[in-house]
Amino acid sequence: MTAAITYAPGEFLRFLHRRRGPLVRFGAGSYRYAYLLGPEANRFVFANDDLFTMREAFEGLVPVDGETSLIVSDGDDHRRRRRLVQPSMHHRQVDQYVAIMTESADEAIDRWRPGDVVDAYQVFRAAIRRSTLRALFGARLAEDADVLGEHLQALLDLVDRSPDVIRLHRRLRTPLWQRVMRARARVDVRIHEEIDRVREAGAAADDRVLAMLVNGQGEDGGLSDEEVRDQAVTLIAAGYETTSAAMAWAIHLLVTHPAARERAAASPPYLRAVVAETLRLYPPAVVSARHVARAFEFAGRTVTAGTILLYSPYVTHRSPAVFDDPLAFRPERWLPDEPAYRRIRPYEFIPFGGGPHRCIGATMATTELTVMLGRLLERTELRAVRQRIRPTGFAAMRPRHGLRVAVSRVG
Repeated sequence: MTAAITYAPGEFLRFLHRRRGPLVRFGAGSYRYAYLLGPEANRFVFANDDLFTMREAFEGLVPVDGETSLIVSDGDDHRRRRRLVQPSMHHRQVDQYVAIMTESADEAIDRWRPGDVVDAYQVFRAAIRRSTLRALFGARLAEDADVLGEHLQALLDLVDRSPDVIRLHRRLRTPLWQRVMRARARVDVRIHEEIDRVREAGAAADDRVLAMLVNGQGEDGGLSDEEVRDQAVTLIAAGYETTSAAMAWAIHLLVTHPAARERAAASPPYLRAVVAETLRLYPPAVVSARHVARAFEFAGRTVTAGTILLYSPYVTHRSPAVFDDPLAFRPERWLPDEPAYRRIRPYEFIPFGGGPHRCIGATMATTELTVMLGRLLERTELRAVRQRIRPTGFAAMRPRHGLRVAVSRVG
């Protein structure tokens, strides 16, 4: 079996972890950073949410997701918004989207013919975007999936840069920043049209999650139109950006491991294990962040307030102290009857983060991956194409130049 593809920034963090331990600090003045690396570091971060804030750590996402997005929310605001969004992402609600996920995968596969060489990453990126819009926001918004995708891509291209670079573009109002703001304005007009329509329809609205966001009420009331807009864009953009990257890595792993492909095609539990193993080897985020609001001690040293803290799913997932043969693709480690599966602790497998800020769309993402991979395995046979696959991405690790595969069969 081939070893996992490595990503230079993640490998550098693994090197730092081996050489300098679980805490690595650098920078000075207003630019102070601390890497907390390894499973015990993850556990500390997730268990001490009161030490951190999200707004400063994810400031670069605000141009896309908005000021009130869950990703950049803290404290009571985060808890209130999360309570109102959570019902739309419950597993019973997500189960209702399976038919749409299946249909979107089939629509993509229907365009293939034996002998074609296709970019599976781009094909399923578009399919997942359509599926997400249909499932969460109904047919009307899904009709504009390609146009919305074009505008959202301008925003995603911006947040794929480092936060310092984003701040520079924002401060200087560069041509890039102006293009991004025009793209955001077009997205906002379309989203607000749908919000207005759903508010007018009230309980009669059939727009699934959008209706739940608009009409949902908690102890402190519901979401404002701006809050609905921000949660909607977050669910759309973050959903298809990260899920489509994971889909590409899963396809790559299956076409390069024929025995695993055959087993996944015949066994739903093994297919789910393939999804988990893909997320282990290629977590959507190489690093995630927090802003240190209060100084604390970790590993015998002090991390001061104002520091940007980063922890790394990539480092933990590829650690030999956590996973046997960590660079090998071994889905069987995720089968419930395997001893290794029973030893895995929550802070050792963190593709969706952890603690109070764990990704709210985790169930949606894993279900979509499982359903679409299942359709791909049932309906096609694909072969690997000679190519150099290089990871890239600050917001989501994905294949830089796509993922080409040869189509042998379409059923």
